[in-house]
Amino acid sequence: MNDLYVDFSILWPALIAGCLVAISHVPLGQQVLSRGIVFIDLAIAQVAALGVIVANHFQLPIEGWGAQVAAAAAALAGALLLTWTEKKRPEVQEALIGILFVLASTAQILLLANDPHGGDNLKDLLAGQILWVSNAQLIRTAVLTAVFALAWFVWREKIGRIGFYVLFALVVTASVQLVGVYLVFTTLIVPAVATYRHLRRRQLAYGYLLAVGSYVVGLAVSVLTDMPSSPVIVWAMAMLGLLLHLTGRNGSNGLVARNGH
Repeated sequence: MNDLYVDFSILWPALIAGCLVAISHVPLGQQVLSRGIVFIDLAIAQVAALGVIVANHFQLPIEGWGAQVAAAAAALAGALLLTWTEKKRPEVQEALIGILFVLASTAQILLLANDPHGGDNLKDLLAGQILWVSNAQLIRTAVLTAVFALAWFVWREKIGRIGFYVLFALVVTASVQLVGVYLVFTTLIVPAVATYRHLRRRQLAYGYLLAVGSYVVGLAVSVLTDMPSSPVIVWAMAMLGLLLHLTGRNGSNGLVARNGH
């Protein structure tokens, strides 16, 4: 009984973290897929992670406000750069997103090259530490998620291209530090790909069910098998997403409809 209580006390904050990430990333993922800029999440996530590493390089604690500001500033700079390139070079936007991803990733490696704990820090940023999220992290992310929900579901038509990129950067900044780059990308893209063949009015609901269900299943399997949580959740979402995708019957109409909207 004590072991069960300990497992539940660890899993509960992790599940809340997953739900917070899902609230923002599922609708953003649908927009990203329709815009054809799938790898923007990886690029902005890596830029935000680079900001955290730079802050840590100057002896700022990773979970402190200094690192938060550095990550947000880096992500916003990356987002504004991509806003400019989308306007000036839309025909190669996906390629430019890929270049930004590579530059941010390799910059992380260079900055951590002489750090004896560099490998562990990089692993934490990529795979995340979802089982060890703090209450402070959850509160910050909950506030940001509430702001996102208000902006997205009430004022989405008014925020424009710059607003989309800025909102995206702020959300990703928080999510990367909460669950890591891999889960951020998976939660953004897998529900969107899994649901686009379904009726458009059902896609968001199905996406939310898939994301939250995957976190529940992944965390449970992780505890039962003593495997790392983040990779297990990624695989759970991929497998459940495949099953959901195969039940869709509208071909690519849902995606075309969003592209044409």
